[in-house]
Amino acid sequence: MSLPALNKYVQAFFETLLMVGSSALIAISLGLVLAIVLTITARNSLYPKPRFHRGLSATVNVFRAVPFIIMLVALLPVTRFLVGTTLGTWAAVVPLTVNLIPFYARIAQVSLNEVDPGLVEAARAMGCRRWHIVRHVLLPEALPGIVGGMTVSVIAMINASAMAGAVGAGGLGDLAIRYGYERYETRVMFEVIVILIALVSIIQLFGEKLSRRLDHKH
Repeated sequence: MSLPALNKYVQAFFETLLMVGSSALIAISLGLVLAIVLTITARNSLYPKPRFHRGLSATVNVFRAVPFIIMLVALLPVTRFLVGTTLGTWAAVVPLTVNLIPFYARIAQVSLNEVDPGLVEAARAMGCRRWHIVRHVLLPEALPGIVGGMTVSVIAMINASAMAGAVGAGGLGDLAIRYGYERYETRVMFEVIVILIALVSIIQLFGEKLSRRLDHKH
């Protein structure tokens, strides 16, 4: 592989890392907050607000139901307002983030709901404040599942970032489309697929190892 060709792969790889890393940092942070709110406002939970919970849950379901490619197009005005352009790596961060927030929120919510209710009741009986229960009981107990959900979400975002390449977002997806598909360079398409498989495998292995280390039940 010539140096100019290698540079294209390196640039595309780091564009993908930038897209995924920036989007994941924002989306996982907001998604976790959303998951906590959904968990503690449910009926018979720490801050029961059934109507608010149902409305928020329905909103999350609506955003989860929208396919990424449709959301990508629908958010073009928002992307242009926030970033100043609808093309390039940073423009892809907006739809990637919005797409991942409800996805990760549901995964984290499942982990939070699986925490033994007896632990929460024991903390309440000892006089712990509700926020302390969230911080010192719910989150630590659900941490392995939360980290596992992060792994799944980041991998899903890598897939979405490749799709965003079809509309000029840059990264490995853009490289595969422009050179592998439009110019019929099958080798480029194959090499991009190999890189994406390697990247996903590394993230999966790291996420599983970290989740097992945090799981004090085993």
